[in-house]
Amino acid sequence: MLHRGWKLVAPIAKVLDKAVAGERITPAEGLQLLESHDLLALARAADAVSRRLHPEPYRTYNIDRNINYTNVCSAVCDFCAFYRKPKSPEGYTLEFDTIAAKIDETLALGGDQILLQGGMNPELPIEWYEEMLQRIKGRFPQLNIHGFSPPEIWALHKLTKLPVKTILERLKAAGLGSLPGGGAEILVDRVRKEITRGKAMSDEWLAVCRAWHELGGHGSATMMFGHVETLAERIEHLDRLRQLQDETHGFTAFICWTFQPEHTDLAHIPKLGAVEYLKTQAVARLYLDNFANIQSSWVTQGLKVGQLALMYGANDMGSLMIEENVVASAGTVHHLTLEQIRGAIREAGYIPRQRNVFYELIDEQPALAAAGVA
Repeated sequence: MLHRGWKLVAPIAKVLDKAVAGERITPAEGLQLLESHDLLALARAADAVSRRLHPEPYRTYNIDRNINYTNVCSAVCDFCAFYRKPKSPEGYTLEFDTIAAKIDETLALGGDQILLQGGMNPELPIEWYEEMLQRIKGRFPQLNIHGFSPPEIWALHKLTKLPVKTILERLKAAGLGSLPGGGAEILVDRVRKEITRGKAMSDEWLAVCRAWHELGGHGSATMMFGHVETLAERIEHLDRLRQLQDETHGFTAFICWTFQPEHTDLAHIPKLGAVEYLKTQAVARLYLDNFANIQSSWVTQGLKVGQLALMYGANDMGSLMIEENVVASAGTVHHLTLEQIRGAIREAGYIPRQRNVFYELIDEQPALAAAGVA
């Protein structure tokens, strides 16, 4: 049971008790939770699972920078305000010196990695990516490159006609360290066909992750929700991630966020609020029983809701995110300082600890008294 004396509200009580006990819940049970309006019960259950998996007195964050190396993209995504079509006068591809300057700033702030993502630029051959990776690692050997979402890899596969595994092998040899889970949106083809054209479909996104994991690589998984998907399709997305994780154990963390409609072709869709975000994250924590880590999305939700996410199943506050362009293009701009992130973790009753993309702690062990923990 969740808490002595805590009486759950039927009909989700049995499902929540089952998840808290570490038993796997079914898609039908997951949907039952998403359809529930008992936010407090979901929070208590998700927090209980998070504390079972992470009984340590700390919660984590990392310091990195999202470098969007190009905004030129051959895909057409109705939900994206960032991309520009090929040949657009507003399109760009960053020079190496510009990327290097951004990395210098990141390292100066204590960062240990960059998140390197862009549009699917048909003018960039695989050799361009290899050279960029080699130059970055040559100048910054200590840096982890968390780069190229599965749709970017799939686009390279289509452009080069090379097998996905060959492309990943070449990029890994050139310096790619981990694979971000961007571009997942909702892993249901009905949804993908409605909101995007020219982009990896569900099986293709999963195939890229599978190939990377088979090479010994690790990476994250994501979900952007609150557009044209149904609640059942959110669960289908989570279920496909859970199935692949059973197979490969290659995902380090799950991150979800609400669709930001402003300035996009889907601007007519009402923006979801904090309640739906927190509920969906809580259900994700309960459903993804084989994922060690759930990351808060303060970038879309702001500081206070991002902090609340630590009570709805998240064990990580995400990144300082020195630079972010994609969500900002949709009109959502939240900027936090490192001390605000650390302070939010302290206020939630935990010690803030810095980690890398593999969830290894990379800061010095703080004294409990100095950290404000009795």
